[in-house]
Amino acid sequence: MNVLQGKKALVTGASRGIGAAIAKRLAADGADVAITYENSAEKAQAVVSDIEKLGRRGFAIKANSADPAAVKAAVDRAAKELGGLDILINNAGIFRGGGALETITLEDIDATLAVNVRAVVLASQAAAAHMGEGGRIISIGSNLATRVPDAGMSLYSMSKSALIAWTQGLARDLGPRGITVNIVHPGSTNTDMNPAAGEQAEAQRARMAIPRYGKPEDLAALVAFVASPEARSINGAGLLVDGGANA
Repeated sequence: MNVLQGKKALVTGASRGIGAAIAKRLAADGADVAITYENSAEKAQAVVSDIEKLGRRGFAIKANSADPAAVKAAVDRAAKELGGLDILINNAGIFRGGGALETITLEDIDATLAVNVRAVVLASQAAAAHMGEGGRIISIGSNLATRVPDAGMSLYSMSKSALIAWTQGLARDLGPRGITVNIVHPGSTNTDMNPAAGEQAEAQRARMAIPRYGKPEDLAALVAFVASPEARSINGAGLLVDGGANA
């Protein structure tokens, strides 16, 4: 299916994991896709190669999401080289400051807010300037934004929770222009950051109604649908993909 034929997309933080799966799914559905990465140039190029094998245009942009200038420059470059921008996926994120409250440092706070919140605001602002009717802005949140089942997640959960209000507000701001804004909340997903065979995996599975880890492709499928013309009436929504962990 080429439901995204002719669309131009940017996926941030897409050299691996959920971001890589999203980039490849958008390409499989017909979009040309730019991705950003910070350090993993070889992995980013492998994603680009997969996009090109699908017959779509792809390229990688080295950009640190903690750098405001780099965030805006990456969006503008993607739009220039692709010939426009229809879809922005705010995927880049970090987890810092886990553990006891007193161990959270100012550096942890600043880094978390810079990447998980500020970069989303700046990228969305820059992308909206290139978008017209049918534009899509989709952020990757977390099921921890709406329910915190364990200690040590306060800072991360707070940063992802902020994206819920941003999504709802921006949906109002951009709705009159025909641009939709949504957030997809993954639960435990089998990636390098949270492997299904990791030390905490069994505890996470125990919280799920369907006791199995999700795959990055599960998230990618939903993101691709929300990015499609068929999802034109989905706006300001938070969509959970967590096996029922928050049910």
